[in-house]
Amino acid sequence: MGISNLFAAGGIVMWPLLAFSIIAIALIIERIVFWARINRRQGRVVRDVLNLYRKDNVVGAIDKLKQNADLPMARIFLAALELEQPNPEEFRLALESEAQAEIPQLKRFNTIFDTIISLSPLLGLLGTVLGLINSFASLNLGDLGGTQTAGVTSGISEALVSTASGLVVAIFTLFFANTFRGLYQRQAALIQEYGGQMELLYRRRYEQQERTYAPTR
Repeated sequence: MGISNLFAAGGIVMWPLLAFSIIAIALIIERIVFWARINRRQGRVVRDVLNLYRKDNVVGAIDKLKQNADLPMARIFLAALELEQPNPEEFRLALESEAQAEIPQLKRFNTIFDTIISLSPLLGLLGTVLGLINSFASLNLGDLGGTQTAGVTSGISEALVSTASGLVVAIFTLFFANTFRGLYQRQAALIQEYGGQMELLYRRRYEQQERTYAPTR
């Protein structure tokens, strides 16, 4: 069945399903690029920054973070490291606040994906119902054994095209939406892990400075 025949068989609901599929593909590509960039670079950048900070090279760590400010963890670390002489509690709050601010970016388009997944099968079902209505409306009860009955049977099979199309769009979108949710959950766990490591390093550095300068006070 060609594309034109497919749309003719599916009816008017094929057009919103086409729009949903185009939107889903565009957003999926954007999310793939987004997560590929994070997974490819962020782990290495965070390890380098933690090593620099562990060696008391704070300036080098900040410079490294600024060079990679397109990464969520870089922005989270910068929000804390750029504070002026914070105590450990303030440092922790800065990390947590910026981590919360990054969540909408990490979960971006989830609502749109959920909408497409929910509405696509319903639109497909609507197309099938409309197709069945049209098929039975054209049926002449006085010609049940004639050509019109065969036409109704053909119309029913064609009407199911919209349901199949809606399910295909929903299943396709659901697969990637669940993949992105898994990546988000993994990223949330890494944010807690890396943030805890940075907080521990800062707390040790802060306590060491407190012990160093305590006798001069």
